[in-house]
Amino acid sequence: MALLVDALALSVDTLALSVDTLALSVDTMALLVDALALSVNALALSVDALALQVKRFVYTIVPIQREKDV
Repeated sequence: MALLVDALALSVDTLALSVDTLALSVDTMALLVDALALSVNALALSVDALALQVKRFVYTIVPIQREKDV
């Protein structure tokens, strides 16, 4: 009977470890999703910065070139 109780206790411990492992996997996945979101935000900021540079070019350098051509 004691062996059965020990086996049941080991099974419960194994199940608890499996649940802990699953929780860690979910946490890791959440961290990866957060990292991906940060990367997407960084990319969006880079695109915004590029758009500002293009606007600056269009509104400052292009009119100067037109004045030179005239």
